[in-house]
Amino acid sequence: MPGRGRATGPPAQPERRAHRRAVVGPLREPRRAGRLVADHPRRPALASAPMGSRDLSRIFGPDGRTVIIALDHGLIDGPCPGFERPAETISAVVAGGPDAVLTSYGVAENFAAELDPVGLILRSDGAVSNLGSPSTGSVGRFFGVEDALRVEADALAVTALPGSASEADTLRNLAHTIGEAHRSDMPVMAEMVPGGFDSPPEMRGPDAVAFAARLGAELGADFIKAPYCDDYARVTSSTFVPVVILGGSKGSEADTLANIRAALDAGAAGVAMGRNVFQSDNPTAMTRAVVAVVHADATVEEALSILEG
Repeated sequence: MPGRGRATGPPAQPERRAHRRAVVGPLREPRRAGRLVADHPRRPALASAPMGSRDLSRIFGPDGRTVIIALDHGLIDGPCPGFERPAETISAVVAGGPDAVLTSYGVAENFAAELDPVGLILRSDGAVSNLGSPSTGSVGRFFGVEDALRVEADALAVTALPGSASEADTLRNLAHTIGEAHRSDMPVMAEMVPGGFDSPPEMRGPDAVAFAARLGAELGADFIKAPYCDDYARVTSSTFVPVVILGGSKGSEADTLANIRAALDAGAAGVAMGRNVFQSDNPTAMTRAVVAVVHADATVEEALSILEG
């Protein structure tokens, strides 16, 4: 991955730069503490996709792929099943060897030690919770670049809902956040959900998903998180930054791993999923299985054997 040149910016940036990940043989240097953790298996290093001047080396592996575990669900669902005790869930997931975790400001601030070995993506925006009416998506920005630097995040995540009633507001927020973040060389992951989270089936086909993903790239996102759909090559081939698939609702392990395998074969750069991992009977093993598919090119059958072992 290209390094990030930082000539200007807040005083905290040199310290953050010093803590960037270095992969040395089978070991990975954590972000803050001095301990080392075993790296997950990698397939032979491939040429990485161009990612501008912003440093994504704590999020993407040397092969240009990533496994991101989303643990930001508490912002909408509160203490949802599998994430009632954040320290335990984070530790279980991190033990499986993901590249990064996507989470909220409060979790990032209070569980820094548990998050230390992996890259950190801070959820910038938020939504109406599910305590009353079901949440239908992003309602605006909660945290910005200074907040991300404060918790030593490696990227910001922002949701946009093209094709929904919130399109204008969410695209404007995405563009504003990207502009602000890039002035500090902070990468941004755009979660592009066509039609919103309650969208009809026609909004989840390859044309709509490709349209939404391309919008995120056009606005300057460093990489895109988007729904999986059939003919995913239509999405990846028309989006000029890396695309990772979101996990969506909890499904079977076999179906989840099959979708990941198909997405990778269609050109996806990895996954950013939560419930299909932390609501698994064994989150550590499920994380390892996903890592094996993404970074070791494991088949679905090989990945399932990790779960069964």
